[in-house]
Amino acid sequence: MEINLWTILFASGLTALVTGLGALPFLFIKNINRWWLSIFHAGAAGLMLGASHNLVQEGVHLNSYRTFFGILLGLGLIVVADHFINRRGSVDVADLEGGDARKALLILGIMTAHSFAEGIGVGVSFGGGGKLGLFITAAIAIHNIPEGLAVSLVLVPRGTKVWKAALWGIFTSLPQPLMAIPAFLFVNTFEPFLPAGLGLAAGAMIWMVFAQLIPDALEDASAGQVGIAVTLAFAALLAFQEFVLVF
Repeated sequence: MEINLWTILFASGLTALVTGLGALPFLFIKNINRWWLSIFHAGAAGLMLGASHNLVQEGVHLNSYRTFFGILLGLGLIVVADHFINRRGSVDVADLEGGDARKALLILGIMTAHSFAEGIGVGVSFGGGGKLGLFITAAIAIHNIPEGLAVSLVLVPRGTKVWKAALWGIFTSLPQPLMAIPAFLFVNTFEPFLPAGLGLAAGAMIWMVFAQLIPDALEDASAGQVGIAVTLAFAALLAFQEFVLVF
């Protein structure tokens, strides 16, 4: 298999487009009551925890110290971002306003930052050969579907149209093709940043889970129900990825 810039662009662009598939379930879900909204928040929390687990696991495998630094950096950045967004007051994003828009802006920002690390991962993996690059690209593409679902779980129940939620999901993955090409061209330069980037995304996502999504989930569902939904979503993501890796 010949590896060139067009190969990298096609592969990384495909991983971004696949993220939009996460909005498809909402084409069949029309009326959402408040209890289900809480369960959806819990499901998004479980998916983000599962993604964070994978990011930390991969980062530690590469370099544990840089991953640890990245987690702390991600936590610091998301806390600062949350502070400035709240101070700004009026926010309008994805057809949402007020508090809903602030939550949407945070999760969109986190998922977009997360995609920078994934884009570097695609480019670096193709630097190690075509087979490795295709394997990593397929794994990230499959992983992006539940990430797109996590984005849609926050946006659609609050009033964003399904097709717009799909586009926002794709938007959060655009850094993948943007970062994959330079990472492929300069593997030795980008590779050391990968574990820190993975840790950064994980730290920000873990904060989002416990500071925003789970408190929202507890508004109209019991702690036990939220715990079940979070755990099932976490387990489903891991099982889904294991199935993909095996077959």
